[in-house]
Amino acid sequence: MPKVELTIPEHLEMQIAQMVERGEFVNREEAVEDLLSTGIKAYKTSGPQDEEEPGFEDDGMMGHDDEYVF
Repeated sequence: MPKVELTIPEHLEMQIAQMVERGEFVNREEAVEDLLSTGIKAYKTSGPQDEEEPGFEDDGMMGHDDEYVF
């Protein structure tokens, strides 16, 4: 398995250590691997949204370019 060196903020390290202490993970390595894997899966399902849905702002009022529609 490839090794990766990672620098994370102290508050994240503390949260990982707490999860290990509570027995949610056997050790830090397992915790980081599982949490990273879960994050990647969540990212793939939600992912970044490249296209925005058009709204009234894009089409003008009620789909017309004129300010008033009668």
